[in-house]
Amino acid sequence: MSKSFVVRVGAVVAVAMLSLAGCAPAPEAPAAGGGGEQFCARMVTNSGGLDDRSFNDASWKGMQDAADQFDIDVDVLVSTSETDLAPNVQQAVDTGCGFVLTVGYELTPATIEQAAAHPDVDFAIVDDVADAPNIKPLVFDTAQAAFLSGYLAAGVSTTGKVATFGGGNQPPVTLFMDGFVDGVAQYNKVHGTAVVALGWDKQTQDGVFTGDFEDINKGLTVTQGLIDQGADVILPVAGQVGEGAARAALDSGGRASIIWVDTDGYDVLAAEFRPVLLTSVLKNTGDAVVTIVKSSIDGDFNNSPYIGTLENGGVDIAPFHDLAGRVTPELSAEIDALRADIISGAVTVTSPSTPR
Repeated sequence: MSKSFVVRVGAVVAVAMLSLAGCAPAPEAPAAGGGGEQFCARMVTNSGGLDDRSFNDASWKGMQDAADQFDIDVDVLVSTSETDLAPNVQQAVDTGCGFVLTVGYELTPATIEQAAAHPDVDFAIVDDVADAPNIKPLVFDTAQAAFLSGYLAAGVSTTGKVATFGGGNQPPVTLFMDGFVDGVAQYNKVHGTAVVALGWDKQTQDGVFTGDFEDINKGLTVTQGLIDQGADVILPVAGQVGEGAARAALDSGGRASIIWVDTDGYDVLAAEFRPVLLTSVLKNTGDAVVTIVKSSIDGDFNNSPYIGTLENGGVDIAPFHDLAGRVTPELSAEIDALRADIISGAVTVTSPSTPR
């Protein structure tokens, strides 16, 4: 039997287990928003759950920030399996809230279905594009930032091998991987080196995948294999599975480091992993969510996709934190110049999965 959870904003965050035999109870009716007007917003996670240290976490942080800034009521319905997805979107709509945020491509069919049935509700979806008048896509050109991370990885590698792997062969995942391997290639072009990127072939759009985004042990096993092949910097694009990659890097005794994705791993991962965290490829999902919620409150909502780029601050790489000593001033300056060249158009980062 599948399970669904509802997390409430308040002095204490409570998690209530709801059975989905039939239709589970919906969250409470909307609370009064700022200025005495009634406005509430709901979010539905993908099957990775809320504490994914990735885009669900970041999206929920944006919803919480919107609650604080605009004095509105926000709730999140947490999916723990694929069978939760459609019922949770239905429950979110049944609250009567004016705004519903869904996170991840898994929720696209349910989002489209509910948006068609409820044209007066504003919907937004993270990491996928849904063509409907009342759905706003929030997508991120993570290849741009991953390009920087690949250049960085090649620049700090001592073995001449780096690697990436994904949770599934899906555009939001492979977009990171395309950018990463192209960044490695750019470093080789500039420096006349031959650093090899394991785990992904951009030309064939195929590579190493764990098949899910939750099983940490799979991340551990895959990363151990890549380290055994000589990779000393690994980019896991696999949600919670990436924690297994961090464990493998830590267990390697200094032989490898990792690059996190979506959020700054230095802040969201356990402190024990900080010594192996080189940087993170960031998606500034939270700020985008705040902006879209405000547009719904103000009546300015539209369905034009929000595309996060290096230029608008929607994507970037995180500081090097504890491993800053491994990044020479010259390499850091090259990365800064490369960022500026991508923004200006002097360097173009391409991928079949580039959002448009």
